[in-house]
Amino acid sequence: MMRRSLMALLAAAFLAPAAAPTTAAAQGAFPTRTITVIVPFAAGGPTDTVTRLVAEVMGRDLGQTVVVENVGGAGGTLGAGRVAQARPDGYTLLLHHIGMGTTPTLYRRLSYDPVGGFETIGLVTAVPMTIIGRKDIAATNLAELVALVRRDQVKINYANAGIGAASHLCGLLLQKAIDAPMTTVPYRGTGPAMTDLIAGTVDLMCDQTTNTTSHIRAGAVRAFAVTTAQRLPSLPELPTAAEAGLPGMEVTVWHGLYSPKGTPAEINTRLSRALQVALRDERLIQRFADLGTAPVAQNEATPDAHRAFWQADIAKWRPVIQAAGQYAD
Repeated sequence: MMRRSLMALLAAAFLAPAAAPTTAAAQGAFPTRTITVIVPFAAGGPTDTVTRLVAEVMGRDLGQTVVVENVGGAGGTLGAGRVAQARPDGYTLLLHHIGMGTTPTLYRRLSYDPVGGFETIGLVTAVPMTIIGRKDIAATNLAELVALVRRDQVKINYANAGIGAASHLCGLLLQKAIDAPMTTVPYRGTGPAMTDLIAGTVDLMCDQTTNTTSHIRAGAVRAFAVTTAQRLPSLPELPTAAEAGLPGMEVTVWHGLYSPKGTPAEINTRLSRALQVALRDERLIQRFADLGTAPVAQNEATPDAHRAFWQADIAKWRPVIQAAGQYAD
């Protein structure tokens, strides 16, 4: 009997040290391989730019490569749907913009739950938008542009990156503020829309500073206003829409990071911590500033703050979309 007890004690003593590292390793295991962040829009667009800057720094903190994959189409719902249906293990994420606040109203039939299909990780940034036109358009300021649109209306072509894209939403607000319709020309992404605007194929566009600032500075397009309450340090000569005569044209494009529903809380917390590290990175802050934006405050780059903001934005956009009567399906 004593021999059996002694052997049991020796076995326990032998196994205990081996068990402890296994538990510690399991707790600190994530991530052990490459993480993919899905951008639901074409490469080269503003959301793609934001994502690549964030992914690089997050990867350093996580100790793994964070790759960006562009899955564009259907106003961002193809990429979002892929993430909603992915394994909830933290290795497939979504970085999406304001479209996450409008999709629940804009799309009445989807193959995934546009709200219940995701866990929130944290907000990233809120990007101002600019109203721009082809460089030879017959208007030199916003007042002249408004007069031109009201006179010619549907003869004016307005480019956007597709229904549900930030440029589409800004266009809805612009037409409402001007009280005149324009001919909408949807593209498969902001990149090709900007290419045609620079070429003079279309007349107008409203898009994020992350995509327009360099073109404005280069004189490739004509800028009329920024859609924020204050002017931007990166474009100090550009008036706000309110200064230029359209006080109702205030909109910024917020971005957030998501994981599939059911992703363990400890994994989301680790990802949120890496996001917060990225948003404190001096090089990232400078690159954001060059593009006319800035990281959110640290207390906004959390799952709880992100979800509260997201729910409020859904409520904000619902009446705007319903009043316009423009649905994606």
